[in-house]
Order: sequence, then C-alpha cells, then structure tokens
Amino acid sequence: MARLSLFDQRRRRVRTALRAKGGERPRLSIHRSSQHIYAQVIDDARGITVAAASTLEKDVRDTTGATKDAAVEVGKRLAERAKAAGVSKVVFDRGGFIFHGRVKALADGAREGGLEF
Repeated sequence: MARLSLFDQRRRRVRTALRAKGGERPRLSIHRSSQHIYAQVIDDARGITVAAASTLEKDVRDTTGATKDAAVEVGKRLAERAKAAGVSKVVFDRGGFIFHGRVKALADGAREGGLEF
C-alpha cells in the first residue's frame, strides 16, 4: 500500500476529528490553490452541496486574486448563500491546510456573514 503524503495524512486526521464530533452539522470545506480559494457547505448525511463560493465567480474574479481580501469576500458570500439555504451552524473543515492567512480570512468572513462554527 502506498504511503500517504504529509498533507494527505493531515487532511485525513482533520476529517476523522470532524466525524468524531458527530455528523449533525453540515461541513464548511475549503480548498486553497496558488491562484484561487474555494469553499462549499456540504451536508454529508444527504450527500449534497448546500452552498458554494469561490474567487472564480465572474464579479469577484476581475477585482481580486489570491489575497486575504478575496478570501474574506468568498467567506461572506458563502455565509449569505448558506443562510438562504437554511444553514446557520457548520463545522469548519480546513482540509489539511494550516489555519492562517487566506484560510483564516475565509473563516473570519464566514463568521462576519453570520455562520457559526
């Protein structure tokens, strides 16, 4: 069996901890690349994506890039869409990314938008 990379080990550890807390809340999952940041609220019990936002959206893409300001904007947009879908409490799945910089900025933006985690 192939050995997992350190990033994959960290991602698996984070997901295991989230499952141990119980699956009653949807999961706010993020992915960060060098140029963009993506976030989605996933209901694992039903297997659907409730809300999503990223810096690839047309009105966000022209004004921002891979910055903390863009991450805050994505967090706020995601919070608005999740609240419109009836979700106010989530668990934060950082997906193996360290909680600082753009990841933290996205979380802060989502909190400003009204999500609780």
